[in-house]
Amino acid sequence: MPLPDPHPDLASLDLLVSVGELGSISAAAAAHRVSQPAASMRLRSLERLLHISLLDRSTRGARLTPAGMATAEWAAAVLGDMRTLLAGTAALRADRGSQLRLAASLTVAEYLVPRWLHLLAAEFPDTRVSLEMGNTAHVAELVARGEVDLGFVEGPRPPGRLRSRELLADELVVVVAPGHPWSRRRRPITARQLAGTPLILREPGSGTREVFTDALGARGLSATSAMELASTTAIKAAAMGGTWPAVISALAVRSELRAGQLVAINCEDLRLARTIRAIWAPHRPPSPTASRLLSIATRPGDGSVWP
Repeated sequence: MPLPDPHPDLASLDLLVSVGELGSISAAAAAHRVSQPAASMRLRSLERLLHISLLDRSTRGARLTPAGMATAEWAAAVLGDMRTLLAGTAALRADRGSQLRLAASLTVAEYLVPRWLHLLAAEFPDTRVSLEMGNTAHVAELVARGEVDLGFVEGPRPPGRLRSRELLADELVVVVAPGHPWSRRRRPITARQLAGTPLILREPGSGTREVFTDALGARGLSATSAMELASTTAIKAAAMGGTWPAVISALAVRSELRAGQLVAINCEDLRLARTIRAIWAPHRPPSPTASRLLSIATRPGDGSVWP
């Protein structure tokens, strides 16, 4: 959904969050290096824009109203996402001469790495990081050739003879559009039914495709491809088109499932779990900075977006 125009600016949202954290407009103004009148004016403009009262003002100062507390919490999430976006895009545009060279499979690069980099930057602000994206096979090739220091991939097993560390668990889900006949099923889909149905799949070489192929192969089955796409975003868009089911990371469709744009289909006899892992060349152990990034990636509540 496009943003309404006008919409809140990030500076005003950041100021509101600071009022909640610091307890007063004056303290928030000082933290943002603006005058108290300027801060008050910006917050009043935000209230007018949102059509709600954010602050309870009195002669003793100002504090957030219940609506203001809720808005500040939502604003904090928006600001966190923006910092994640900036950390990720900064790594994408950095050159290969960076101090820490990373590569990540598409799902991990889109949904996890930027968050990790934002947390790493808070501890090592002078570290320059570059990031290259590709499927699991491409990332493993970059690591093996020594073109990157650390790779992040997903799949049932470590690629090649590379060293690895398991970071997180993920799973694949079968999703359909709300109007698809499967969305009204009460009984789970069997592996045989799934194998006999044309599906929207990731391209060969991706960890997602490998996990799904292995799961069907363990039952003597193979997938039927209606469409092969190298982009998670493209797969979601194709699935929402309503024609075919798609197989995709649960991590990638959390928001679409919550919004009702896609429906997850239960598969009664097919295990689609997979592991997200870091990989590096045997002759190039992780540097202290890379090791710290690995610690962040496995830290509960920070590196992971799973509950």
